[in-house]
Amino acid sequence: MKYFLVGFMGCGKTTWSRKLAAKLGYEFIDLDHALEANVGMSIAEYFSSFGEDAFRRMESDLLKQTEYPENVVVSTGGGLPCFFDNMDWMNANGKTLYVKLSPKTLADRLENSKTVRPVLQGKKGDDLVEFITGKLAERESFYLKAHHHVDGIDMSVEKLESALGLGEVV
Repeated sequence: MKYFLVGFMGCGKTTWSRKLAAKLGYEFIDLDHALEANVGMSIAEYFSSFGEDAFRRMESDLLKQTEYPENVVVSTGGGLPCFFDNMDWMNANGKTLYVKLSPKTLADRLENSKTVRPVLQGKKGDDLVEFITGKLAERESFYLKAHHHVDGIDMSVEKLESALGLGEVV
């Protein structure tokens, strides 16, 4: 089975995809890292050099052209489900799970993150919460197309398994 984790940046997609893959004995793919390896630069550098439109096209191509193992958990970029037909493609080619968090929780996590995120440059505190609230308003209709949804607070592998119908109800 192929599982695609979606959600806003900072919700824990990469961390929890890796942990779920380990628990299930599945392979793990981080599409952001695969993209960086393909282009030989960071996403921030690519964004800066070529712009968001070129990035989104390349990201979509990578999603659809990657040869996925039979059993894999895939961490996606936060914007990937919201462009082209990417969310529909993931739904047709595997099971999708939306990791949902509030704008305030996301802002707190992102402010403490060491990862450079081009769209957040110069945003902190209330400005960051306001930015995330606006972006979530644009993106959540795509995220909500996921087959399964899970509250990202107090996350555990067991909670993910339960949300996917794989384990005991937590």
